Amino acid sequence: MIKRHTISFKNAFNGLFWTLKTQPNYRIHLFLSCFSLFLSWYLKISYFEFLIIIMLITIGLVIETINTTIEATTDAIDKKWREDLKIVKDVAAASMLIFAIGSSIIAAIIFIPKFF
Repeated sequence: MIKRHTISFKNAFNGLFWTLKTQPNYRIHLFLSCFSLFLSWYLKISYFEFLIIIMLITIGLVIETINTTIEATTDAIDKKWREDLKIVKDVAAASMLIFAIGSSIIAAIIFIPKFF
């Protein structure tokens, strides 16, 4: 049983490393996440605000990972351009866009008052 869990963790880390190696948007998200953590420390935000930032970072990375999964899956189905697969990719990308807008607003509400 432990061996199966070890293999599952190994596979999960392989997926994470592949994503980091091949997906520029994921690396950008990770860079902005690190910047947000630094800003959180520098501006001495509250514990609750810090938990919100951590939650936003985690959810954003998960959504970006799922988006990458959907893109890789549609590419595996057919490499040629297809309208139905384009819609799938566009909608998956839209989920990240919606989250990015919402999390940017929340981050602005937390960080901007700290500058004044």
